[in-house]
Amino acid sequence: MLKKIWTKIKRLPEPTLLLALSLVIGLLSGLAAVLLKVSIAFIKDLLTTHVSIQAESLTYFLLPGAGMLLSLLLVRYLVKDNISHGVTRVLESISGNRSLIRPHNTYTSILTSAVTIGFGGSVGAEAPIVYTGAAIGSNVGRKLGLNYRSVTLLVCCGAAAAIAGIFKAPLAGVLFCFEILLFNLTMGSIIPLLTASITATAVSSMIMGGGVSFVSSIDPFVLTNIPYYLILGVVCGFVSLFFTRTTLMMEGRIKRINNVYTRWAVSAVTLGALILLFPPLYGEGYGSLTALLNNNVEGAVDSLIYGTMSNNVWFIPVFFTAVLLLKVFAMSFTNAGGGVGGTFGPTLFMGGVLGFVISRIFNITGLSVLPESNFALVGMAGLMAGVMQAPMTAIFLIAEITGGYELLMPLIITSVCSYVTVRNFEPYSIYTKRLAQQGKLLTHDSDQAVLTLLKTSEVIERDFLTVTPQDTLEQLAEAVEASKRNIFPVTDTDGCLQGIVTLDDIREIMFRRELYESVFVYELMHRPLDYVFVDERMESVMRKFERSGAWNLPVLDARFHYLGFVSKSRIFSAYREQMSQVSHE
Repeated sequence: MLKKIWTKIKRLPEPTLLLALSLVIGLLSGLAAVLLKVSIAFIKDLLTTHVSIQAESLTYFLLPGAGMLLSLLLVRYLVKDNISHGVTRVLESISGNRSLIRPHNTYTSILTSAVTIGFGGSVGAEAPIVYTGAAIGSNVGRKLGLNYRSVTLLVCCGAAAAIAGIFKAPLAGVLFCFEILLFNLTMGSIIPLLTASITATAVSSMIMGGGVSFVSSIDPFVLTNIPYYLILGVVCGFVSLFFTRTTLMMEGRIKRINNVYTRWAVSAVTLGALILLFPPLYGEGYGSLTALLNNNVEGAVDSLIYGTMSNNVWFIPVFFTAVLLLKVFAMSFTNAGGGVGGTFGPTLFMGGVLGFVISRIFNITGLSVLPESNFALVGMAGLMAGVMQAPMTAIFLIAEITGGYELLMPLIITSVCSYVTVRNFEPYSIYTKRLAQQGKLLTHDSDQAVLTLLKTSEVIERDFLTVTPQDTLEQLAEAVEASKRNIFPVTDTDGCLQGIVTLDDIREIMFRRELYESVFVYELMHRPLDYVFVDERMESVMRKFERSGAWNLPVLDARFHYLGFVSKSRIFSAYREQMSQVSHE
């Protein structure tokens, strides 16, 4: 019975099938988002609810490291796969792995990130849930044997549904796929994406309640505050640059510690010390951010160690400036030390703190009277637009999670200013920078996207007859007679390429039988104009064709064993096939 149903499902017209699958993926991803949020809250409450005030400092110091260690052990001995930086992993799967994500990713990111964040790791839950949603979409598509374009669409449906489910923001989920996952939206793809996002939002709202996140009220927008929103946007741009470069630099340096347990110990002690001094760095930080947005500044500080210092009018902006700058380091130590979490949450947290600090400084100095909660909300969008280089996602995410569009104009102003500022210094987002350096990044540029998708291993032509250096001219002539090609690779007994012989090289002597036994291939062969490796990026291969002027180039493996040839004509044919698929979609 189930087999018949499965067969009927697979025979549905593709648009109908994708729409039905987007509904299922939205449902599953929404449930996954709820599960992650509930799991984090449960672990946090379990560990901290009954902690006495006297033991609170020790708790802040020890718990994050314990969570990182537990996550490290789970990844090392249970998962046995790299599941950090979830959004980057999704991008990598789309660009270089035919949108295939391993089945374990449908649950392992939830498990490890819940432990990391629930114990107080200073990272966000959004990237892990995006990875989970994308994995759900990928595995559903793979089970049905769908093509690359359809599986990619389902991956994006899962990612969009994950964002929609965790924030109850369906439009932001769709825009996330367009701007951050670099998915080309078409009329055929928008409907499944919206279906998945709305389904996940409905699931999350039914289970968790339909209220807005973070803030209970918004002050009316005042036109005279536009210059201050412009200033906030520019500052967000420079802080975004600091965020991106510092994060990559710190994680790279920490990971130079080869022993994973030494790396964990260093990261755990440092993170614990940071949280001990600045409690808002504990966990996602959304509790402190919510307090700021609702004008509960004392509750956001959450520390008794500063005593009378907290009575100084400048204490609050100085304290939260330190929190703002140190959040990047706390996040880096959490991820590099074995924790699993993302940069999405820290970006929103830092943006909110930045907006609050700037507005508080203006208010203290008397230069203006600014609504601090409004500036905190707009700062969240500004920093997100800069760090992720996704202004539309930032604008509509904040508009949706606040329950209205009263701040739409300042959100646009600040987000655009931040985006323009950071783009002058950094062309890639924090998610795409690593992939761009490796040449694995799929972009909105169709030509670039097609070159990224083409694999050298998939365009190798293997019907060339090989000869050895010791073969005679007679044996070479026999190979010419048996081959339909005009190039003959010369290999040694181990299969390593020694050179090539072309018809032009032997045209004048090929029919001189008196030379058949006295002329050998090693006297006729020559080095190819260039060669490529089987795992070489197509961009690099095309540059070699342009530089050498060749029409065919030999392909070698890492040990210089001959595998075949790639030709311009075969690459152009594969390019046209990929372009027709892109155009069709």
